[in-house]
Amino acid sequence: MGITALILTFAVLKGFENTISQKIAGFDGHIRIQHFMDQPMRENDAYLDSVIRQSPFPITVQLYIQKPALLRKGSRAEGVIVEGIGDGSKFSGLSSILVAGELDLSPGSIIMGNRLAEQLKVGVGDKLVLFDLESITRVSTAQRFRQYRVTGLFHSGLLEYDKTVVYLSLADAQTLFNMPGLASGRIITLNDIHNVTPVYRYLETNLGYPYYLLSWKEKHRVLFDWMSLQKWPILFIFGMIAFVGVVNIISVLAMIVIEKMREIGTLSALGLTPARIKRLFLLEGAMIGIIGSVFGGAFAVGLAYLQIKFQIISLPEDVYFMDNVPVEIHWGVTGIIIAIGIISSIIAALGPTIKASRVKPAEALRYE
Repeated sequence: MGITALILTFAVLKGFENTISQKIAGFDGHIRIQHFMDQPMRENDAYLDSVIRQSPFPITVQLYIQKPALLRKGSRAEGVIVEGIGDGSKFSGLSSILVAGELDLSPGSIIMGNRLAEQLKVGVGDKLVLFDLESITRVSTAQRFRQYRVTGLFHSGLLEYDKTVVYLSLADAQTLFNMPGLASGRIITLNDIHNVTPVYRYLETNLGYPYYLLSWKEKHRVLFDWMSLQKWPILFIFGMIAFVGVVNIISVLAMIVIEKMREIGTLSALGLTPARIKRLFLLEGAMIGIIGSVFGGAFAVGLAYLQIKFQIISLPEDVYFMDNVPVEIHWGVTGIIIAIGIISSIIAALGPTIKASRVKPAEALRYE
């Protein structure tokens, strides 16, 4: 049970971290390049584009506009963050969470979260109006607004995004926010998350002022710092369960030595050497460790599979950013935990084993 608890704990922590990373990266991309002073950037920037093309790993790049706006349907209105993207088909994070409609960002189309749609009581095919907030607050300028048709609804499990983010085509966003030929920056997405760090370092080295880099982990640093802080205390606490198992092995073998004192003395009197007695008890400790670790590992993998397949344990997504407990088995770590369990059992058997090998036949058989 100690091995099961450790493997499942690590699997849940790993699953939670990876699920959060994938969801946030799906919305924000792995790296965003923007102006240091948050000023608009030109669509065509020869220097920036040349640096990006020389990236050490394959990347996907697209322009984006991010601005606040007011979304209105009849008498209902909600403040939203507009994401205008160049090519919706390249935005893999959006296509994977679409739950209604289609990934259509043609002119006059809008894609929004299903939670926001529920608040506004709209569905696929309905029309609504989007206002540029900056134009509303400036008395001297005319208000900029435009009508859009809902072509798709997404559900990410991240309540913050599902209730506040809407997607337009880049051209529609440029028209709405009066940014012809301009963009807020560029979104960089990689196929392999492990390549994000070297690409980030390459861009950071070759791009100076006024370019500013922001990775998805930096943007949500508080969340990832919190997950890192929680990881080790949780693993330590559940590791204590495995430690209790090791102590129990010592106790069991010590009781066996006491109970089998007469048999050990008899075997010694018949010529069984102390080395063979040690080997016998070490084998028993190893068998306990192997059986417990292997069955504990198999039980943990089975429970993890049931959770992945049937999502038995659900979560309130407004608190945990997802609607079920994410589980991801890391086979390397699972193997290490099982190996440590077996080795710990063998080490735990050393004390009783040494005691058994030192039993003197005369003392063991004194009252026989």
